Amino acid sequence: MVFAEPVTLTGQKVVLEPLTAAHADAMEAAAADGELWKLWYTSVPAPGRMAAEIERRLGLQRSGSMLPFAVIDPGSGKASGMTTCMNIDATHRRVEIGSTWYAKSVQRTGLNTEAKLLLLTHAFEALKCIAVEFRTHWMNQQSRAAIARIGAKQDGVLRNHQIASDGSYRDTVCFSIIESEWPAVKRHLQFQLER
Repeated sequence: MVFAEPVTLTGQKVVLEPLTAAHADAMEAAAADGELWKLWYTSVPAPGRMAAEIERRLGLQRSGSMLPFAVIDPGSGKASGMTTCMNIDATHRRVEIGSTWYAKSVQRTGLNTEAKLLLLTHAFEALKCIAVEFRTHWMNQQSRAAIARIGAKQDGVLRNHQIASDGSYRDTVCFSIIESEWPAVKRHLQFQLER
């Protein structure tokens, strides 16, 4: 039995559907909204590289280490970005929520809050995870603030953790939510969405 099967997660502001190769053109358009590939501390595919990125994510899905999602606006049916459950550890029932990016026009709209609520609910209540991790670049202040806002606690910083495509070193900030914290985090996210 596979620990994490592809699934559609549906909210009011967002639908997370299994990522497929058919999403490539829509994701190119979403990434163009804000020219997201120009943010040097992220890894949003540049124009012409989206199909390869989707295939990379689908390959990780086939190996059992990733569950990639297309982020869709339920009103328009338009693609708004990508997110994943990644670094899946079935033995220890842990996942990382990451490799997430959103079109500029949907940032700060509540979409991320609901997407994280859907992903965390799936992780803790369907997959019975004992912990969910989040990681981001030290320089990505917007991402760090968003992760803290949802209720994750900072675990630490992995110094010189990765070498970026431009040769620079990435310090990775690690956050997590553990199983016992989930009820309070869930209520907090629901409260944020109700406001």
